[in-house]
Amino acid sequence: MRNLTHDFCAQVVPRYPLDHIKMKLVSARELASVVVESLNLEDIDAEQINLDAPLFGEGLGLDSLDMLELSLAIQQRYGVKLKADDPHNQAIFSSLQSLAAHVAACQASQV
Repeated sequence: MRNLTHDFCAQVVPRYPLDHIKMKLVSARELASVVVESLNLEDIDAEQINLDAPLFGEGLGLDSLDMLELSLAIQQRYGVKLKADDPHNQAIFSSLQSLAAHVAACQASQV
């Protein structure tokens, strides 16, 4: 099976020597906090979010605009650019676990 990590990762924000930045790998629980903060979901406790629940539809009920806002927050915080037209977005954004795995894989490919 072909390694899709490189294909799966969107363009990464400009690369800098690692001694100039401290890379912080993301966890699904941390992304739950990013979702709540960046989307102003005041009535949702990030600690209570099911990390395997769908982000869209019956899960958190996010929509495409939320996906764009979340993508921007992830780019700013973790240096990983998520593209709106990525054909893998359905899998990437299927849950916080899958989103965290994708962001971590993209971060690892920067090294």
